[in-house]
Amino acid sequence: MASIFGHAVAAIALGQSFTKPTYTWKLMTLGMLCAMLPDTDVIGFKYDIAYESFWGHRGFSHSLLFALGIGILVTFIFYTKKCTSITAIALIGYFSICTASHGILDAMTTGGLGVAFFSPFNDTRYFLPWRPIQVSPIGIHNFFGSRGFKVIASELIWIGIPSIGIILITYLFKKLKKKNSK
Repeated sequence: MASIFGHAVAAIALGQSFTKPTYTWKLMTLGMLCAMLPDTDVIGFKYDIAYESFWGHRGFSHSLLFALGIGILVTFIFYTKKCTSITAIALIGYFSICTASHGILDAMTTGGLGVAFFSPFNDTRYFLPWRPIQVSPIGIHNFFGSRGFKVIASELIWIGIPSIGIILITYLFKKLKKKNSK
């Protein structure tokens, strides 16, 4: 998996597409939580749930259907007043993409069994053809040390730099749009 830090950075970059008043700390925090949520499946290791099973690591909680469900659920719970507006579609899309970004980033890592993108309809695990991100060790204790440093360095290159690029491009686009609307 990519680390929780990499997943959070991706959600922040994706959230830059929103403008005020929708773009708030609440939106960013929920987006980051959505991006990290799929890894709660690691609790299954404590209950002897097999890695490759439906409920195992990178199983259903990493699927596109799960991402859509989380997007809908988060929007209806935290943005109840906007549920009848067009903004609800954008929020559902944002929270769904943040959640789905987790599986996409994990499918770009150098380890694991792949991601069950199409679960529950098909539990086949997939990797993307390009896998430049160093897989993060599972567990906070295993993260500190030379392997954790390699993961952070890899994520700075393959998640951090593109995220900064997205943030800068979005900022410049918003600034240009604002200038042209005057």
